[in-house]
Amino acid sequence: MISNEKVYHPFVGPFDPCPPIIVKTYSTPPQLFIQFQPPNLPQFSPQEALMRGTLWPALYSHYEPNPFK
Repeated sequence: MISNEKVYHPFVGPFDPCPPIIVKTYSTPPQLFIQFQPPNLPQFSPQEALMRGTLWPALYSHYEPNPFK
């Protein structure tokens, strides 16, 4: 399964004036990983699609706020 949350480790210089942030994260939208709409793509029910904001589970991206960003 492809994760929407990506992680990288920025360069930490020896003379940085602030405490370093060792790990940084960012999110990518799921439509970056689907080139064309494949045939017979599974679909949510109409009620669930309205709650999730998309008809296709492959394009659903759950947002979890991170209070430490």
